[in-house]
Amino acid sequence: MAEEAYITLDGVGKVYPSKAGPVEACGDINLAIRRSEFVAVVGPSGCGKTTILKMIAGLQPYTAGSIQIDGRRVDGPHTDLGIVFQDAILLDWRSVLENVMLQVDIRKLDRAAYLPVARHLLDITGLKGFENHKPFELSGGMRQRASICRALVHDPPLLLMDEPFGALDALTREQISMDIQRVWMEKRKTALFITHSIPEAVLLADRVVVMSPRPGRIVEIIDIDLPRPRRIDRLPPIFTDYTNRIREIFKARGVLAMD
Repeated sequence: MAEEAYITLDGVGKVYPSKAGPVEACGDINLAIRRSEFVAVVGPSGCGKTTILKMIAGLQPYTAGSIQIDGRRVDGPHTDLGIVFQDAILLDWRSVLENVMLQVDIRKLDRAAYLPVARHLLDITGLKGFENHKPFELSGGMRQRASICRALVHDPPLLLMDEPFGALDALTREQISMDIQRVWMEKRKTALFITHSIPEAVLLADRVVVMSPRPGRIVEIIDIDLPRPRRIDRLPPIFTDYTNRIREIFKARGVLAMD
């Protein structure tokens, strides 16, 4: 795995200062992510999932260990990536298409070259016909689809997603899960997906990283051997086996009380 890794975390930890004393968010994180692999991180609130994503992006310094992306140590903001947050964070005065093109404008890329890319992303995420709408005219799920397109329009090798479905209803979450799978299968970006949802992690990922409560540690990394494309209405029995296995891990650590 180490020789094939695109992202490596070696003994990574993060301690936050506070008035009450240091707070360890996570520690001893050892993880290697292959190029074009889809990895999900699932765990209880406060276990350091988002902290790990931010440290990989270079938005948060780590206090122990080291992180490398494509052989280069992360020691500041890493720009060759796309990030999708829980909130879509679209600009109200820009149309959907212009929000997607924001990445192109900020990076001073050739608009003519990337405009077809933006339109294609909107098409495959179900937003064709809404290019000229403003964010306030869209549902929450449509706004989140636009934010996914914005994260991918400049063709980054790495896609980071921090609980992108957290503010959405159940039906919309299912649809956007399928949209993300469709885009990932076409683009084959290296993807890191942070979630509280066990079924979503198993549905989307090649591997699921299971975290302990704070201070977060990796309890287990589970290979998900399910064929793609995966359909919510046609999941094999082994899907339930995977989700139950993860639930049992959390139950054993007091995260879930199922009796």
